[in-house]
Amino acid sequence: MADKYIALPKGVSEKLFDAAIKEFRSVLGEAAVLTSAAQLAPYIKTMMPVPDSEHVPSAALMATTVEQIQKIVGICNQYKVPLWPISTGKNLGYGSAAPAERGQVVLDLKRMNRILEVNKDLAYALVEPGVTYQQLYDHIAEHKLGLWLSVPAPSAIAGPTGNTLDRGVGYTPYGEHFLFACGMEVVLANGEVLRTGMGSLPNSNTWQVFKWGYGPYLDGIFTQSNYGIVTKFGFWLMPAPPVYKPFVIQYQDEGDIVEIVETIRPLRISGVIPNAAVIAHALYDAPTKAKRSDYYTGPGAIPDAAVRKISKDHDLGIWNIYAALYGTQEQVDVNWKIVTQAFGRSGKARIRTEKEMAGDRAFDYRAEIMRGGMNLVEFSLYNWRGGGGSMWFAPVSQALGSETLKQMSLTKQILGKHGLDYSGEFIVGMRDMHHIVDVLYDKTNPEQVKAAYQCFDELLTTFSELGYGTYRVNTAFMDKVAHTYGPVQRHVHKMLKDALDPNGILAPGKSGIR
Repeated sequence: MADKYIALPKGVSEKLFDAAIKEFRSVLGEAAVLTSAAQLAPYIKTMMPVPDSEHVPSAALMATTVEQIQKIVGICNQYKVPLWPISTGKNLGYGSAAPAERGQVVLDLKRMNRILEVNKDLAYALVEPGVTYQQLYDHIAEHKLGLWLSVPAPSAIAGPTGNTLDRGVGYTPYGEHFLFACGMEVVLANGEVLRTGMGSLPNSNTWQVFKWGYGPYLDGIFTQSNYGIVTKFGFWLMPAPPVYKPFVIQYQDEGDIVEIVETIRPLRISGVIPNAAVIAHALYDAPTKAKRSDYYTGPGAIPDAAVRKISKDHDLGIWNIYAALYGTQEQVDVNWKIVTQAFGRSGKARIRTEKEMAGDRAFDYRAEIMRGGMNLVEFSLYNWRGGGGSMWFAPVSQALGSETLKQMSLTKQILGKHGLDYSGEFIVGMRDMHHIVDVLYDKTNPEQVKAAYQCFDELLTTFSELGYGTYRVNTAFMDKVAHTYGPVQRHVHKMLKDALDPNGILAPGKSGIR
């Protein structure tokens, strides 16, 4: 290890890195270039079952302007220094703020946190990458704009730019976040500034209202990629509806997932249920009310009998469907009748409203995020087992009951083989379902670390062989997931990378692209 730095960029000598650091400081100032171990501590810790030393940065840069970023990429090109951009760095379970590879320089954009515009009439926002959902939520409330956000689970500390660029999802009718993105400003590796869509037109007045612009649509190549640094991001907001009716529907058998999905799919496709509803397993909701050690302290995965006891003690279903209706009172009344009739046919469902569930911690959390509210309750998952280990396994499923049952059963089987619990939920799109599983383990326990790594590797291998693609993954497994999509896609990604970033300075390894 170098004496002066806790790590060095791959292929860069200490002497060359000294020169680069000197130039970074001339652009940003001494205080905005971090190199000491104490300064870099927030960029090192991960929740993945790999040594944190594999993800140690060599420095962190605190940029505040586009012009600074342009100069930074120029310095990186000159000295061949790899740069890992982050916005808020709060994608916990997917890698946090740490770079994908040891020695990369973190470009921390959290100080670029200006809300540039929120248009009440056209219901859109334009923000810098460091803006958090909490900051934007407070701005909307302060100015009484009557607009709702769509937020991921860690709403208060995450931000719309980073979440959307990694193709995250939320729980309102605007829950497919990239679908509602509209216009980006991107600093390319050569320092040029691109505005996508209508933004490339001088004096454009439709940048945040029309997505496509003219010619090939470019916004998509800046998601889950390392082709540029997004410095401004536009997206649409949802007008606050006059009536909001959240509800939960509970079932008491794991096999009921077939009936649940077959019932909910036509309601989602037709728009009767307009939001990205969730089908949460009991163990996904349980940490809001209990700890694992209250019910099981033995070896291996928690037994089904203990899960049933948790469900009974804490008023949970084995499956809990959280959804909502939005609109006028007349619209909500009509759609509520359709929903209750559909789920009431078999007699298995327990349908419960906000009135009946008031004060229930699990329900209140879901009701809050389905209206774009701020909370951090989902982080209670990390208290379930303790020890600071977490990875999100995120395969996609068709919205078919048989496919969903197959995915749940297979996931549970593989987790159980490695002594880990199934904490999963399905986020219901129109025709797909994001199967989100938190692989929880104790990172202070070497045996659990080994088991978690082997388990996650097996999940990815098995699911991809069966045609279930993973849509998002942590930095330790990006290469593996990229390989599952085949050589042609990887070749195209590489051609784009070589064309846009010939020196490979931007986030090497992101999504398996170098």
